[in-house]
Amino acid sequence: MFRDIGLNKLIARALEEDLGHGDVTTSAILSGDEGGTARVVAKEDMVIAGIDLFKAVFLSVESDVMFYTVCRDGMTMKKGAILAEISGAIKPILIAERVALNFFQRLCGVATLTQKFVKAVQGTGAKIVDTRKTTPCLRDLEKYAVRMGGGFNHRFGLDGGVMIKDNHIIAAGGIMNAVRGVRRAIPLTLKIEVEVKDLKEVEEALASGADIIMLDNMKTEEMRKAVELIKGRAITEASGNVTLERVREIAETGVDCISVGALTHSVTAADISLNIRVV
Repeated sequence: MFRDIGLNKLIARALEEDLGHGDVTTSAILSGDEGGTARVVAKEDMVIAGIDLFKAVFLSVESDVMFYTVCRDGMTMKKGAILAEISGAIKPILIAERVALNFFQRLCGVATLTQKFVKAVQGTGAKIVDTRKTTPCLRDLEKYAVRMGGGFNHRFGLDGGVMIKDNHIIAAGGIMNAVRGVRRAIPLTLKIEVEVKDLKEVEEALASGADIIMLDNMKTEEMRKAVELIKGRAITEASGNVTLERVREIAETGVDCISVGALTHSVTAADISLNIRVV
């Protein structure tokens, strides 16, 4: 499901943050013997991501709870659909509820937004990819959710590939110098991506032998000219100011991929409710 990032530790830390010295409300109301069932309901249309993580939070609090679901990651569920049912002691269900929902709602939100972008560019050949603009310590989870929504992952971290951005170019004294410096230090099998802001820099990036050229914050017409200038000699990536309203227009310039920071840095959590029924 996810890369090995220590999910058990992540869940434990999240529960510790929320629980503190104990759930004073639940402990005051319940003896601990009460049993019941919690029904998890989609309050809007959504793409599922993180259902196993959602389940794992409850099981980490109480291993005896019974968890049943008809959905799986990557599925689209309609508003009103029952996503899962959890049966057992009510007290641990209430203790785990908020942390479990926080993870699940965010990941479903990422997957759902990604699917909207993917559908918006359907038929153009452009791929929707994510960025490193993720929640600290949740990057692997959020990038997994992007894949569940039909998107693709860009590099996971600074060690995942060479990306020469504007500040690197300034520090190196130009695109050519930056690429030459990188070529001397990296394996031949590693691709080099260069960020450019205008057609002049596109030409410099091509002359330097860049494998991927990121067209950063370009207007649509200039982006179209850049793609024509590159003519398949490098992979093209559009980035910056990418919205749902504009993404189709960007895709139709002929770029190979479109990176969208909004998939993870400003996503709205999916609306999911958990309702207890006492047995």
